[in-house]
Amino acid sequence: MPAQKAARVQERRRAANRTMKSGSRTAVKKARRLIQSGSEQAAAAVDKAVSMLDRAVSKGVVHRNNAARRKSRLIRSLRASGDQK
Repeated sequence: MPAQKAARVQERRRAANRTMKSGSRTAVKKARRLIQSGSEQAAAAVDKAVSMLDRAVSKGVVHRNNAARRKSRLIRSLRASGDQK
């Protein structure tokens, strides 16, 4: 019986983690697309992506070094595009 309960709990956690991971990946992709297009909303999109990645780290969904690397690359590409932050 305990194994069945653990399996149910794990399934709920997996679904929540998947949502968090997917959302942060989507935010990063959107920010990248806006940076490449030279849009003025790129800085706001990068801020949102960084926030989503930080939230995923705090919940233990993404490793902190992984998130730090993604944030660094995003911000570097934003600066390279001419939009100083």
